[in-house]
Amino acid sequence: MQDTTSGSRRTREAAVTFEVLTMGRIGVDVYPLQVGVGLEDVETFGKYLGGSATNVAVAAARHGRRAAVITRTGNDPFGRFLRRAVRGYGVDDRYVTPVESLPTPVTFCEIFPPDDFPLYFYRFPKAPDLEIRLDELDYEAIRTAGVLWVTVTGLSAEPSRSATLAALEARAKAGITVLDLDYRPMFWPSRAEARRWVQRALEQATVAVGNLDECDTAVGEREPGAAAKALRALGVDLAVVKQGPRGVLAVDGSTAVEVPPVPVEVLNGLGAGDAFGGALCHGLLGGWPLERVMRFANAAGAIVASRLACADAMPTPAEVEALLAVGSDVR
Repeated sequence: MQDTTSGSRRTREAAVTFEVLTMGRIGVDVYPLQVGVGLEDVETFGKYLGGSATNVAVAAARHGRRAAVITRTGNDPFGRFLRRAVRGYGVDDRYVTPVESLPTPVTFCEIFPPDDFPLYFYRFPKAPDLEIRLDELDYEAIRTAGVLWVTVTGLSAEPSRSATLAALEARAKAGITVLDLDYRPMFWPSRAEARRWVQRALEQATVAVGNLDECDTAVGEREPGAAAKALRALGVDLAVVKQGPRGVLAVDGSTAVEVPPVPVEVLNGLGAGDAFGGALCHGLLGGWPLERVMRFANAAGAIVASRLACADAMPTPAEVEALLAVGSDVR
């Protein structure tokens, strides 16, 4: 996406091939600093970079990958905070542009370990990241990226829907093209409407990643093996089905692996999937065997689940390898 507010800066930027290019949500995560209490009783909060696509880019950058994110913020103090944070995490921000008429979204959560983390999205009247426009996309960067990562949330409204589909079509299934199934019911009028657009996007993806509920939205299957088979039938080369306490199932054309979760003391599970995503990109780019990719990604997700924040918590390769080597002592 061209930064229409700073065209001269965009012109000066040298062309670069990104190893990981993500597209989708960004926002301010406001997390309580008290655990086990409702928002009405929280006294202090922390402010963090958030949004699934942005977090995946941060996670990939932590693994040493050249990463960028295509997204939009409000033209306000929170938007300036997010762009500064993106740069601070080593992610290229050239495609993070402001929308004059919309506020930067804020997301609150409650923290009730080990498995209850209610989310409250404030994306009204509309989130700027749904204002990504197809005529502003950098198609050369999209075509040449090692991984293009797009999300189902990006399909939930125009013009982001058309931009997401245009990016996938321009990509033409080259390299590694990931659809994060990322189904959030509050962003859609119905599961059936989401399925319609998810299945269209799956035709252009080489990898699909989602939990059991997201797979149900995509293909109408909640049993892991059946979900993976249905995703592959729609054209993806690799189907990754997250099963919560049962771990993760990954199926490609020649291999099916099921990897158990890494046991940790969970503090906040909200960023674990994004850490998994960044680690997945890292392993796929490295050409690793599928089982190694899944074990590494699982461990990366476990580390973040044991920490409070999302972007701040993304691990380095050394931290992931240490967890794989010694078990659950992650802090």
